[in-house]
Amino acid sequence: MARKIILTTILLLGYVLAFSQSQSEKDKIRELELQRQMDRTRKITVQMDSAVRLSEEGHYQEADIKFRMILKSIRSVPSDLTYHFGVNSFYLGKFRQSVDWLNKYIQLKGTQGQYSEKAMDWLAKGEAELLKENEKEAKRAAEVLSGDYYIDCGPTGKVVCPTCKGSAVVVKKNYFGEVYKTCPSCSKKGYLICDDYNKLLKGKLISE
Repeated sequence: MARKIILTTILLLGYVLAFSQSQSEKDKIRELELQRQMDRTRKITVQMDSAVRLSEEGHYQEADIKFRMILKSIRSVPSDLTYHFGVNSFYLGKFRQSVDWLNKYIQLKGTQGQYSEKAMDWLAKGEAELLKENEKEAKRAAEVLSGDYYIDCGPTGKVVCPTCKGSAVVVKKNYFGEVYKTCPSCSKKGYLICDDYNKLLKGKLISE
């Protein structure tokens, strides 16, 4: 009987030791993984600080390269990175990119972030510059289309009316709500023949 008790005790001790060793190994693995994550975060922080410093010193292209390298190496983007990348993009004249990333910062941090107020100021500047770019592009397109060019409308000789998008009506808003009116360009058809389409592009189509 005593021998059985001793054997059982030995077995139990063996199980306890094996479990302890297994748990210890798991703890070590968790500690190593945590250490790796901390090291990686530290490296990213150093790289980001370097990119921000380059941007503040006016080396925008070099900063852009560093920011992009960081973005390629991480899965979760730090909110501060979205702000600094957005500002640097503005200085590079990449206004659409600037607006997109500054919007991301504001979406992440709202009005309580460290850079929220500055982000909104830069966002307003970026949107203003983007508007100027769009106006220039529209002007260039108008200049091209106002020349002696004739747009080929394809085999049907027709295109969807760009004024009403094919609906044959246009919607205007006033103090009483929305008012539906017959499209002045396509005469209730929803499409234009090619000649009329070219006249419309050049501002020469007489509205009915």
